[in-house]
This record gives sequence, C-alpha cells and structure tokens, in this order.
Amino acid sequence: MSDQAPWTNSLPPDDAAFLALVTTAIADLPAPFDAHARAVAVQVVDFAPDAILDEMGIEDPFELTGLYDGTPLPDKLGEQALGPDTIWLFRRPILDEWVARGDVPLGHLVAHVYLHELAHHFGWSDADIARIAPWMD
Repeated sequence: MSDQAPWTNSLPPDDAAFLALVTTAIADLPAPFDAHARAVAVQVVDFAPDAILDEMGIEDPFELTGLYDGTPLPDKLGEQALGPDTIWLFRRPILDEWVARGDVPLGHLVAHVYLHELAHHFGWSDADIARIAPWMD
C-alpha cells in the first residue's frame, strides 16, 4: 500500500484523497471479501452528525472514526434491505488519530478503520473482530 501522495508535505487530504485510500484498501482485499466490499457504499465526511453521536452516547466527535450503517450480511437472508449499506469514514477524527499516533502511515490507518467497519457488514461484533482478526483493533 503506497502512502505517497501530493498532500504529504502540505494540506491534509480531502474527502477524495480519503476515498482513494479506501479504493486501495478494497483492491487489496482477497476474494470473496472484495466483491462484498464493492457492494457497500463509502462516504467520507469531516465528522459524524450530531444525531448519530447523541444516539451512540458520544460527546466528543473526535472519538468516532467510522461507522457501518446497514444490515449485516447474516441478517439479510430472506429480508428486503431498506437502503444501501454504507460505511462512513470521519476524516477529522482519523486525521487527529493519525497525527496523535505518529507511528502509522495514513493509508494504513484509513484501511484499518474501513476494514473494521466492513467487518460489521459481515456481521462480526467488536468481540468477533478482536478474536477473528486481532490486527483490526
């Protein structure tokens, strides 16, 4: 995964640059995960909306870096989906974590947050993620 980008020594990456990092993460996924990943929309915004933060009981918007919004695959069997599955990436909290950590390339951190949310699409709980793929947390 290449982390070289024109913004490396200037302004932080914008939403389009974040989406490019996610596109790279999706391209690196093995089958059959890649096909499922392509079926999930990705949205990049600066912060989670206040309504989501309130619903989750989060006071500091920098605490939420990503969110899966949809019906996990195991729950879709025989059900009509109400809307598209979406992974939300919150750019400012991810950038804040990246700067605070200082030990991981931005592309790796964006991929990490994206993959964590994609794992929820597969129906994995946070405990499942820690057990199945401890490198994600």
